[in-house]
Amino acid sequence: MHIQPYLFFDGRCDEAIEFYKANLGARVEMLMRFKDGPPAPAGSGGGGGECQPPGNGEKVMHANLRIGDTTILASDGRCTGHPKFEGFALTINAASEADADRVFAALSAGGQVQMPMTKTFFSPRFGMVADKFGVSWMVIVAQQ
Repeated sequence: MHIQPYLFFDGRCDEAIEFYKANLGARVEMLMRFKDGPPAPAGSGGGGGECQPPGNGEKVMHANLRIGDTTILASDGRCTGHPKFEGFALTINAASEADADRVFAALSAGGQVQMPMTKTFFSPRFGMVADKFGVSWMVIVAQQ
């Protein structure tokens, strides 16, 4: 069994993809827009994909991002403009303290620091931040 996170950005997926590309080295392995989906059934009022409200054909229906060894799936979802990421956090296992600080600073830009980077009893460097999209991240360096 393999579990992958699937993040719904409610209309900000393209912006999130560019942010993760610039700050985490994300690579887009696949991207499909709602306009690329099958047409909506006759009389439904939709277009460019039956699961999307009309007028959002350019929005991301599905994206596959590769960040390091991890695949993250992403979408604009229903494009309500109000993404909610609650009850979970993504964790980055940084290779060094300097790398942890760099990644944490990048994710903090426009976001909200929940716990500043610091030394803990379980790590020489650990911090928690919600990025500008509201996705919670924990950045950690493994204890040697």
